[in-house]
Amino acid sequence: MVVIPVIIHLFNFRKYKKVYFSNVALLKRVSQQTTGARQLKRYLLLLCRVLTIVFLVFAFARPYIPSSTPDSVVSQNVVSIYMDNSYSMEALNREGTLLDEAKRKAKEIVGAYALNDRFQLITNDFDGIHKRLMTRNDFTEAVDTIKISSISRSFKQIINRQNLLFKGSGVQSTVTYLLSDFQNNMWDQDSIEKDPASVFRLVQLKANKQANISVDSVWFLSPLHKSGGVEQLIVRLKNNSDTQADQVPLKVLVNEQQKAFASVNIEARGISLDTLSFSGLSGGWEEGRVEIADNPITFDDQYYFSFYVRKEIPLLVINDHQTNVYIEAVYGSEPFFNVNTILEANVDYSRLSEYPLIILSGVEEMTVGLAQQLSQYVRNGGDLVVFPSETNKLTGLQTLTTALGISRPLEVISSRRKVNKIDMKNPLFKGVFKSLPRNISLPFALAYIRYPGNGRNLLELEDQIPFLSQYKVRQGRVYLSAVALNEKSSNLVRHSLFVPIMFQFAFNSLKDQALSYTPGKDLYMEINQTGLDANPILRLNNKDKEIIPDFRKTETGRRMFISDQGMKSGIYKLTNGDSLLAKVAFNDNRSESDLSYLNDTELKKIFKSESFKLFEPGTKSLSSEIKAVNFGVQLWKLCLILSLVSVAAEILLLRYYRQMNIKD
Repeated sequence: MVVIPVIIHLFNFRKYKKVYFSNVALLKRVSQQTTGARQLKRYLLLLCRVLTIVFLVFAFARPYIPSSTPDSVVSQNVVSIYMDNSYSMEALNREGTLLDEAKRKAKEIVGAYALNDRFQLITNDFDGIHKRLMTRNDFTEAVDTIKISSISRSFKQIINRQNLLFKGSGVQSTVTYLLSDFQNNMWDQDSIEKDPASVFRLVQLKANKQANISVDSVWFLSPLHKSGGVEQLIVRLKNNSDTQADQVPLKVLVNEQQKAFASVNIEARGISLDTLSFSGLSGGWEEGRVEIADNPITFDDQYYFSFYVRKEIPLLVINDHQTNVYIEAVYGSEPFFNVNTILEANVDYSRLSEYPLIILSGVEEMTVGLAQQLSQYVRNGGDLVVFPSETNKLTGLQTLTTALGISRPLEVISSRRKVNKIDMKNPLFKGVFKSLPRNISLPFALAYIRYPGNGRNLLELEDQIPFLSQYKVRQGRVYLSAVALNEKSSNLVRHSLFVPIMFQFAFNSLKDQALSYTPGKDLYMEINQTGLDANPILRLNNKDKEIIPDFRKTETGRRMFISDQGMKSGIYKLTNGDSLLAKVAFNDNRSESDLSYLNDTELKKIFKSESFKLFEPGTKSLSSEIKAVNFGVQLWKLCLILSLVSVAAEILLLRYYRQMNIKD
């Protein structure tokens, strides 16, 4: 085709007509100048026409510069797109919220692929509807329905989810796009198990710098809540910004009534602990909430918690022939303890579950039936304290320990031995000592039972002989004493440790649930089996929602799984039929509160793969960038533009070159 304009210019097909003039000298000089100008014009026109045809041919040939990245995909037809919809995506930039920008970017991504390609959508919710592959139109509609979620995911969870969805589907390789602000919490320092055939492409969305104060956690100074008592709540606030926060208002509400108020200063990137006291609570379940005022990020400005206030602690003491005066003296001094003392022959098995603690004192003989019932009581979560009798009969104790599956007594030894070790790490001694004196006076034994050392020794005699041991039996605990509660066996009943130990037995038996749980972080909560029937019908509900939780019986008890139940922040009632079992508080994951992000170097270090590309935010179209990566830089548009430029140059030559020549 290029030959055609060349032939036209080589052969001049125009016919000239001769004209005769009298003065030839003048005509000859003008003719020389005109011929030179015409020759230049002809060559320029030839060049323009040749370039026009050449660039037009190139445009139809669709030339391109191959991609320099080794992960370019030319015939990929499966694309997986993860969209971060955690709370941090509510942050603003010049495009609006990060979630809105992520939706636009996702649509640009699918626009870079062919109509017959298929797409997978993954969000933090891990919805079942997103398991299938979608067409471009279905994907676009699904993207428009995405909303902010309280759940945050790590890179490992996201990649594992993708691998799980594609496992067994026959897909050979995928391109995975991750659209996120890439907070630091997305990397949990674990290595990522990537499919070698997968290509990872990251689109980082950057928000404006914003300050954020969060209520990180709360806890009580004492785990015991007494009706009418003084409560001391410790609140942990965290400053997630680089500037100091002054006079942050903080208040505590219980049952929607304000109980305490404070104003807190927090250093940049610092943590503040503040203790707030309140009282006037009656018995039963209480709903609490801590609030601060911190705009514009508000999802972490409230922290819900629930706790149970007791009017009393019911205790059951089982004696052999007569009551133990030392036990009566200890618990009788405090009205908070409601002690029911009965003889071994009068035990009502059906009511054992009503007591968080049972004390067995001086029982020489024991029926197999009572031993089995006490074993079942402990396995279901109860605490049992066993003090042997002062005689040398071990028959009853052997029957009980066999049923419980703990160390059986071997023999009675009459010898004076002193306690020389205390297990201070055990919760039984929490708060008993401010600091342990060097030369502390500890109890001694005069006659004690020797057990194999299979339990955890809380108090230990010389030569590592157990004096007071603890055994874990399923959900419950057994405290086994080597001495009887009398002065003939030991001086324990006269020792200063006796009262706090007996009190701690009672306080530790109250296995209250946690103040709050975090969906997505806490997988399950343990259910106290005391008082539950064989097939309970459990429900979680508040004024807006009702959930039937996943409830399973395990070897150690019963668990209610809460990881994927869709709980929002707030307080729910846990019911069994018509009866209220507990009030459960849920809070959003505080890992989203820290608005610090991974940089390019850290992201490249995490993925450690040649099949990885990070798209930087900018003015370029993401769709164009993806096409350039997939198919290289396309040059057909440039060729078409250059062809049009050549045509325009030809037109200008034909119109203006003659006028310029005449002026010269």
